[in-house]
Amino acid sequence: MDIVELDSQGRDLGHTPVSGKAVDYVSGHVVPRHSHPTCQLIHAVQGVMVVSAQGDQWVVPPTRGLWMPARETHGIRMVGDVQVRTVYIRPDASARLPADCRVVGISPLLRELILAAIDVAQPYDPDARDGRLMQLLLDEVAVLPSLPLRLPQPADAGLRAICRTLADTPDDASTLTDWAGRLDIDAKTIQRRFIRETGMTFGQWRQQARLIAALEQLASGAKVVDVALNLGYSSPSAFATMFKRQFGASPSVYFR
Repeated sequence: MDIVELDSQGRDLGHTPVSGKAVDYVSGHVVPRHSHPTCQLIHAVQGVMVVSAQGDQWVVPPTRGLWMPARETHGIRMVGDVQVRTVYIRPDASARLPADCRVVGISPLLRELILAAIDVAQPYDPDARDGRLMQLLLDEVAVLPSLPLRLPQPADAGLRAICRTLADTPDDASTLTDWAGRLDIDAKTIQRRFIRETGMTFGQWRQQARLIAALEQLASGAKVVDVALNLGYSSPSAFATMFKRQFGASPSVYFR
């Protein structure tokens, strides 16, 4: 797929250190692979974004954001109707900007700063109120907490086959021993390769894939009991326990 530059009416070109944009998308919309000359903090106040970049996948639910470094090619798929609020930041705007792509926590303060930045007329006076607002936003970006919502993709062909199955059929209950038999590879070897290429064990990767699938299904309006069964959990309570451990809220109230 071709990689395009999106000019966003010039707001992503770095004419000022910080600029913001609001855009709403319908469910299923796909933003094709593209890049920006600026860094980008992508936040959805409603809906879930699934972002692909660097060969990996990130899922970005509400209350979270995605930090995208400058010139990093990425594509976005919308799950549910999504209200995206984006801030573009020039790479030289701060020496404390994150260096890599990551899902981040969006505090209530940062959320309000993002919304306020969208309404700032460009160009702004760095010494006036608008400039101070943008500087405070940069200060908050510098302390963004990183969250484990990345699904890394391995290079090994055998591991890719396992990962495709786990992502496409998250209720698949095959154990590491089962996969070892199918691929004629020792189970310990598969585990070592998983850790080396993804930074996760087989079990951790499967749970992460299930978590991402859960967010997509819940955002689409699926019932909690159906999501739990679709993901292979023995009961809705077991699924709810895992979900609350990750997000601090039960799946039944998370999207309210």
